[in-house]
Amino acid sequence: MFEIDLDLYRACEIALKQCMGVKEGESVLIIVDKPERKIGYHLWMKAKELGAEAVYVEIIPRKIHGEEPPRPVAEAMKVANVVIAPTSKSITHTLAKKEACEKGVRVATLPGITEEMFIRTMSADYGEILKLTNRIADILDKGSMVHIKTSLGTDLRFSIEGRKARRSTGIYRNPGECGNLPGAEAYIAPVEGTADGVAVIDGSMAGIGILKNPIKLVIRDGFVEKIDGGDEARKLEGILSKYGKEARNIAEFGVGTNPRARISGNILEDEKVFGTVHIALGSNYDFGGTIKAPVHLDGIIRKPTVLIDGEYLFKDGKVVV
Repeated sequence: MFEIDLDLYRACEIALKQCMGVKEGESVLIIVDKPERKIGYHLWMKAKELGAEAVYVEIIPRKIHGEEPPRPVAEAMKVANVVIAPTSKSITHTLAKKEACEKGVRVATLPGITEEMFIRTMSADYGEILKLTNRIADILDKGSMVHIKTSLGTDLRFSIEGRKARRSTGIYRNPGECGNLPGAEAYIAPVEGTADGVAVIDGSMAGIGILKNPIKLVIRDGFVEKIDGGDEARKLEGILSKYGKEARNIAEFGVGTNPRARISGNILEDEKVFGTVHIALGSNYDFGGTIKAPVHLDGIIRKPTVLIDGEYLFKDGKVVV
């Protein structure tokens, strides 16, 4: 199908062996769509070389991030040992992924991954990422109130009391562990209805890409009630207007922990950039929230100051812990 790209093949080996811990004889399901065929093919070839029962499945590209995969594929995900999904639209925040993880499947999703991004981010020190991600997640687990501020006007508060952080470390070797490749981030579902204030998205926005002009979100009682800015703000308004109020839910607070990642316009990489945080809109049911929405859209905030219960986590994008 494709000639083997040696750099890409080495990245696949790191992903399968170091990150996913694939063992000989395990069943590895590779889910791709047309834009991601080359990466998927290299993963499939490497999985076969490692002695896995490798299965390659191509789906029709989903219309939006967070849309469920076809039911036959969702069912197949539940009976594999390992699922790796390089797809152009994210299946990270889907019930299919959630249910597979609950069955003990190790799942890595790679929405919108490019060859360049894959090769670059797989070269990170995942041992150090693991430590940093766990350290930040531990702080979130113990926290109650988050306050985010930036020089561009972000001033947002919300509760995380009683919620547990997820740890997308890039290392998923134990049954039921799931997350993105590349890692890494610590993320949590804010308590619904508690977010109030302003979030100025100035890095990138899922569904839009790198922002030329910031998008200002005015948030009341946990939902975006107003969007200000230029053309990109109007585009976001157009996306959200299709899906009702639940798409405007403040669904996620995340902290990037990968020093090799950079803001590229691809949200998979953007949300992992160390020194940034992100706020997501829409669904959070699959990671501890209560909202089921047909979308999950992340917006990246550069150089944040973040306080957890009044204690600094970041100052102007520099980690304090």
